[in-house]
Amino acid sequence: MGNDGGSIPTRRELVKSAARTPTGSELKATALESLTHAWSHDSLTSEPLDLENVVSDWRGRLYNYELILKSLMPHDDNDEQVPTLVNGESPELTFALTGITSLRDVVKLKFKRYAPPGSKEKEIWACPVSLKELGAATKAVYLVPCGHVFADVAIKQIQEEACPECSEPFKSDDVIPILPTDTSDVQRLTTRMDQLKAKGLTHSLKKDKSAGKKKRKADEANGDAAAKPEKEKGKKAAKSDKASRVSGINNPMTASLTAKVLAEQEERIKRRKMAAVK
Repeated sequence: MGNDGGSIPTRRELVKSAARTPTGSELKATALESLTHAWSHDSLTSEPLDLENVVSDWRGRLYNYELILKSLMPHDDNDEQVPTLVNGESPELTFALTGITSLRDVVKLKFKRYAPPGSKEKEIWACPVSLKELGAATKAVYLVPCGHVFADVAIKQIQEEACPECSEPFKSDDVIPILPTDTSDVQRLTTRMDQLKAKGLTHSLKKDKSAGKKKRKADEANGDAAAKPEKEKGKKAAKSDKASRVSGINNPMTASLTAKVLAEQEERIKRRKMAAVK
């Protein structure tokens, strides 16, 4: 390394194959692989999805219906807990972070099986309108509240406000993309949920019972807090009225007698109220 006529190698010489930026096609392939996994595995546990019994939250994530039921059931600390891995991202994420507090926060999806004509392969999950296979390669949406699933392009083409399968009416805001990747879709879903919460509704468009309970508790707390100052105010007003009567009398003996009479009068009023209650 020194005094031998040699040279110290540089970092560029040591690293023969420098790191390179992934190409666009490689990024697309990675994203497609991740989306394919999300279409076939539960977003919470990464277990295989049963598309005949699958639900979705307001974000368009997919869960096995049975898992949601188990997660919502009360359990003791010693009971077996539902796995807490979400999207395979971090074991620190829990079921509580999904925001699902009742079955009203999810919609049960209704997929349709389709057997391509002349095909010996098994049936596929397909859009009942366009007959496109539903999955990572096709942008899919479902309708709230009915839960029927279609290809996004099919819903845009029919331009109707009733489900093609069951004729259930729906609004454009209630067309939910499944596993959305576009930022605009995510922002729209967030705005929609904020508006529903303001109206006391859940993702399934049913009333949020938890919001009603919170409101009642808040009203009761505010009522108790408001009633207390009113009672204190009434007591203070009575005391001030009594004091003003007594203070207006210059003769000490008369003032003392007046105070005694007023006290006896208050006592009689109290006894009458107690008797009326009995």
